[in-house]
Amino acid sequence: MADTVVSSATREHVIGTGRPFTIIGERINPTGRKKLAAEMSAGDFSTVIADVDAQVRAGAHMLDVNAGIPLADEPGILAETIKLVQSLTDLPLSIDSSIVEALEAGLAVYQGKPLLNSVTGEEERLERVLPLVRKYGAAVVAISNDDTGISMDPDVRFAVAKRIVERAADHGIPRSDIIVDPLVMPIGALSQAGQQVFQLVRRLREELKVNTTCGASNVSFGLPNREGINAAFLPMAIAAGMTSAITNPMMPEVKASVMAADVLMGHDPDCGRWITVNRAPTPEGEVSRRRVNRRAVPVG
Repeated sequence: MADTVVSSATREHVIGTGRPFTIIGERINPTGRKKLAAEMSAGDFSTVIADVDAQVRAGAHMLDVNAGIPLADEPGILAETIKLVQSLTDLPLSIDSSIVEALEAGLAVYQGKPLLNSVTGEEERLERVLPLVRKYGAAVVAISNDDTGISMDPDVRFAVAKRIVERAADHGIPRSDIIVDPLVMPIGALSQAGQQVFQLVRRLREELKVNTTCGASNVSFGLPNREGINAAFLPMAIAAGMTSAITNPMMPEVKASVMAADVLMGHDPDCGRWITVNRAPTPEGEVSRRRVNRRAVPVG
């Protein structure tokens, strides 16, 4: 299966089977965040700046950028946000919008090869988005729903994904530049949602030979302790062959479970990254810290 390569102006990232799982930070998204939506509409990007910094520090490999604010100038705000984020980090970005004009505005200002999020199997969207993917040389997320909506039958969702891959080929877009989202349903509403996704991911890997992604948090929607569900879901998806996910890198349980899955799948050679993050401090280092802490405590 071919790797999917994305980049910023100065940094390349590769998504693929046999490689460490790619975490795409989800935080730059005003959906459900009234404060962020109001700020972005007013041209205030202070929370965006903070979210970029926090996600980079937490170890995200890419960042998703969304400016879906009702009644706002989404193309203009998305383009401005992308320029700002690219000035703050060299991580590659996912340009995320349901509005084609906003996708094009983002592509026009992006430096590098982005991931475009997204195209669906709907005829009108295929005919509008795929030419943009080709024109700008982007990679693209293919979401497996079409004009009939989201099917509860995983075979239908696979067929939609297959059709998108075939239509992309007609536009000269290789399957290595397509990352399929098999659509994760809330497990609280559909008890077989997890099993459906795992089966779909295996088929997408083995039959279509494409990389995969998802909005991982969808699986726990409406449930308590969502982080616990997400942290269990992702390693199982990784074992099935999923290669990336849009999720929150700042959730400690989620981050730890992904890193552990990389170790167990053999995607962390010699457990190097796991050891670096989890190594216990040496006695000498611990003594030094205690001395610094004692000096920092005011006397009297």
